[in-house]
Amino acid sequence: MNNTGIIVWVAKSQMMTALKLTGFKVDGGADMDGHHKLEVVISPGCSHRRKSSLVMARDSDQRPLLDRPDEKTACFVHSLIAGEWDPTHQARDVQDLVHAAIDDDILVEEDDDLIVTQTGDQSTKKVVHSRHLTKAQLSDMAWNVRKLSKKLDSIKLKLSVKNVFIITKAGDETVIAHTREIVQWFLSKDRNTNYTVYVEKRLETESEFAGPQILKEEPSAAGRLKYWDVDFVHEHDHLFDFVITLGGDGTVLYTSWLFQHVVPPVLSFALGSLGFLTKFDFNQHQKTLESALKDGVAVSLRLRFECTIMRSNPLPEGSGHVKRDLVEELIGEEVEGTLTHKPDKVVQILNDVVLDRGPNPTMSSIELFGDDEYFTTLLADGACVATPTGSTAYNLAAGGSLCHPDNPVILVTAICAHTLSFRPIILPDTIVLRMGVPYDARTSSWASFDGRERIELFPGDYLTVSASRYPFANVLPQDRRGNGWMHSISKTLNWNSRQRQKPAR
Repeated sequence: MNNTGIIVWVAKSQMMTALKLTGFKVDGGADMDGHHKLEVVISPGCSHRRKSSLVMARDSDQRPLLDRPDEKTACFVHSLIAGEWDPTHQARDVQDLVHAAIDDDILVEEDDDLIVTQTGDQSTKKVVHSRHLTKAQLSDMAWNVRKLSKKLDSIKLKLSVKNVFIITKAGDETVIAHTREIVQWFLSKDRNTNYTVYVEKRLETESEFAGPQILKEEPSAAGRLKYWDVDFVHEHDHLFDFVITLGGDGTVLYTSWLFQHVVPPVLSFALGSLGFLTKFDFNQHQKTLESALKDGVAVSLRLRFECTIMRSNPLPEGSGHVKRDLVEELIGEEVEGTLTHKPDKVVQILNDVVLDRGPNPTMSSIELFGDDEYFTTLLADGACVATPTGSTAYNLAAGGSLCHPDNPVILVTAICAHTLSFRPIILPDTIVLRMGVPYDARTSSWASFDGRERIELFPGDYLTVSASRYPFANVLPQDRRGNGWMHSISKTLNWNSRQRQKPAR
């Protein structure tokens, strides 16, 4: 274990796909071995975790299987970040790392988005789940992602692509014909690689797409045109090497929702009404794809947030009538042996998470916390917590600030606050923000994630927001790597557009 508190496993296995660069090259550098899988395994460190963040494992007697890490949680970004840490740890044998962890009586691996920690004491061993990284781990992870992102801005990544995933804008019949063109291009015998192309299952019966006709025109493509649905993606997200989206920013957000952990590089053609994330002109799609696959791509790492719904546990039997206080439970003195909350659902978001009043006629009551500090109780129609990427979305409409996507921040904006003094606030992305519904709230509140998955939060429930370990890799044009964002807000928002002032006479 190095002084960052991170253990890196190097396990030889079959080629991986996880925001995945299998056998990729970095221009100007040596080839990297695509047959190695690097998985970041977070150590528990010394930071104290509150009981409201913990829940007993379902089977406390079962020891985590360290010799078979879950390939579906491996992330290309983590593999590259590993190179930023002490390389001597990568050369150590896997068994040495495992035995060292066992000797220290501390075993850690990732399980369903929650860090699984096994600790021992003089009498018993206990397995607990934590819903988020410790403060030190979160700061360390966020800093390394930013450092890697700066390096990626000046290099080109050459991908080894086999499986191509295509997402088509829903409800737009004109885009289906463009999807067909892309599929035909990849399946053509003129390609040097026999690509396997996955398109949405709804296109299988679309006459405009005409999948059987594509295979009839190109017999060599037999078995290489396949169809996906949501369940297939969630179960096989590690299978895909490259993603192409045909639509607008909403299609890109849908891509982020589909790929909750493993995020392949995403190349987006602008066929929608907004263009903050869609950087490529479809009229040049053949030239764009040829360049991307042959010469490599420039990648921008967009910070995502990890949001966890925490449900209030009922009081133990015999507790009597006790008035519960969410502030006291989250930052007050803890009661030994009491787990006040349990995690219910974890979602990675690219734009924003919104906690609002939903169908309730009255405003929401929302208590805000940062790490172990109580901020305030907000009375409003809701609160929008946005990533830097999402600053141009609901955050902007609610009166929040525009923010360059490279900024390491969390943007918090009230929606129609009851007090005029509640102004938008920008917080560092190294904190864990919590938004809760107080026990004495008149109504429940509703959470939505990138405009999807409306979930009701009842009094006593809360939502955590922190920097995600799985950033979103957005492919950028080579000629607009540095000024793409300013170009987007000037073009899309007409930012500061006005008639030029006449000179003084």
